[in-house]
Amino acid sequence: MALDRASDRVGVGSALLPDAASGLPDAEYLVLSSRLIPGLDGGYTIATLARARQLAGAGVAEGVGPQLLTFDPGTPAEHAEHRRTFAEQGALVDPSRMRNLFDEAAAPGGGAADWLRATADRAVSPDPDIEYRVLTDAEGRPFAALPVIPGNPDWHLTEEPVLVYDAAGEVAGALHGFRGLYRAWLEHVTAAFGDRRIIVICESRQLGELIADWSDPRVRILHTIHTMHVEAPYTPDASMNTLWTRWFRLADRFDAVIWPTATQRDDVVARFGSAAFHSVVPNPIAPVVPRAELREDGLVVVLGRLAPGKRVDHAIRAFLAADVPGSRMEIWGGGPEQQRLTAVIEELGAGDRVVLAGYSDSPGTVLDRASLLVTSTAFEGQPLGVVEALLHGTPVLSYDVRYGIRDVLEQGGGVLVPSGDVDALGVAMRQLLTDSDRLEALSIEAPSVAAAWSPQRSLDALTAVIAAAASAPPRR
Repeated sequence: MALDRASDRVGVGSALLPDAASGLPDAEYLVLSSRLIPGLDGGYTIATLARARQLAGAGVAEGVGPQLLTFDPGTPAEHAEHRRTFAEQGALVDPSRMRNLFDEAAAPGGGAADWLRATADRAVSPDPDIEYRVLTDAEGRPFAALPVIPGNPDWHLTEEPVLVYDAAGEVAGALHGFRGLYRAWLEHVTAAFGDRRIIVICESRQLGELIADWSDPRVRILHTIHTMHVEAPYTPDASMNTLWTRWFRLADRFDAVIWPTATQRDDVVARFGSAAFHSVVPNPIAPVVPRAELREDGLVVVLGRLAPGKRVDHAIRAFLAADVPGSRMEIWGGGPEQQRLTAVIEELGAGDRVVLAGYSDSPGTVLDRASLLVTSTAFEGQPLGVVEALLHGTPVLSYDVRYGIRDVLEQGGGVLVPSGDVDALGVAMRQLLTDSDRLEALSIEAPSVAAAWSPQRSLDALTAVIAAAASAPPRR
């Protein structure tokens, strides 16, 4: 059953994991994220913060949760606003646990912080042809300068030095690239932990590449995955970009690699083997109280970012082909495809039945109102939106794409049709909208299907993986 696979606690190439009921190991817990900014990065931000809340609820740091370490070079004021917003949304248990490298890199009296100056190499000098972004504190005093590597997705791997300034505003030395900078901060943070065990949950592939050789014997690194690892046509043997190719060469250095679905984990093992410790931990979806009284007959909803990969135009064309009297479509979300989709709706003369409704700050209410959620995406990484719809009792009609949607809907609550087949999508939509008994049956079974992604099931799986990694020798 998908419920069993979603909470699979047997890492490929590993011994049976210990029972999660034994609890989380006693350790210091760090969650690393390249950035956490309200309104950006969609499911990644939601899942990362949800995992931190899970750990807090399980008693990490007496209930305040892991330290959330971020690495984006914003200002302290910007980061304070991010923390405030997340706290208001209930996404952070303790805002003080969310820290940023660059907030801590400046000394109160000017220049770089002591820990940063202490790690700077005075013998390193920058290439005069490289452009630098100079970072300054609130008083305009420089404390660091970052090399600018425009148009290069591998910017984080540059060996160009990161410059460090003293209190007088002079360059006091340099670090060896972003790797040197990030590692200097991590070593500063972990110096306060003495000889305690340290569980690092790395949520970013770029960060993972930079810490894959972190050989501190106290440290166990668990690397989570949030996205699709292949490119179009998104089949298990499809090509990958160089970012993923390089990452897979490092995967066996992590103490565990955590995939959000069993299907993706299995595809990876079939293609690359089981040298790494691959495990499955479904991202948690908080329970909801659906409001069935808000349900509107004939309302079809598309909910999410309006991006090319979402193929929202397929959903529009399928809806019009279904041509069910009294039905209407609301498309909620924003993004780069908005103008093109507006043109599509006008071209098809569908403005009276299809509405681009814009961004919603209450997606739960949208789902409560919908009779059917449709997703025509070309690929998926973690089916959070599908699971949330099922929790609201909203049936889902979707293309059968990797990853995660089949893991959920093969148990019920929705219908799958072949990816890219607009005709099949339209036929299925018409069948559902004209068969109230079937639609009601899917709605009734939907919440129980979504239970596989409950916070407790997710925590059980996460706890087991952490316990296994903590009890094994480090892989670096």
